Amino acid sequence: MIALIQRVSEAKVVVDTQTLGAINGGLLVLLGVERGDGESQCQRLLDKVLAYRIFADAQGRMNRSLRDVAGQLLVVPQFTLAADTRSGLRPSFTPAAAPADAEFWYQEFVRRACASHVAKVATGRFGAHMHVSLLNDGPVTFWLQCSGAA
Repeated sequence: MIALIQRVSEAKVVVDTQTLGAINGGLLVLLGVERGDGESQCQRLLDKVLAYRIFADAQGRMNRSLRDVAGQLLVVPQFTLAADTRSGLRPSFTPAAAPADAEFWYQEFVRRACASHVAKVATGRFGAHMHVSLLNDGPVTFWLQCSGAA
């Protein structure tokens, strides 16, 4: 399971003309699910996202987590993160989970985030053509991946 996380001042996701989710201050998480991902990868990645220390402390060092700052979370499904781009000029999506599995684990990640994170959790829509906009704070962007056994 892959998360591209971006520290944001604001972010939103729109489908057609409807805003599905919007946050002010926190993390935008673009979430990709790979073949073989399951409960272990889902929980480990969520734990890492919520505890990753990328917010400034009193000295200006990245030493505080999303939980520490009571930041908001916007989780957007993005299957293209699971692409294999090592050869050729067109991505292969062989590493990506089947759509039904990917949707299940995306929804499970969101459910667990809502259950364990006290601040606002907003979402995109699985399988939809979305317009995602953000104001990246920093910019601060990290690629997190949890795969295989713990």
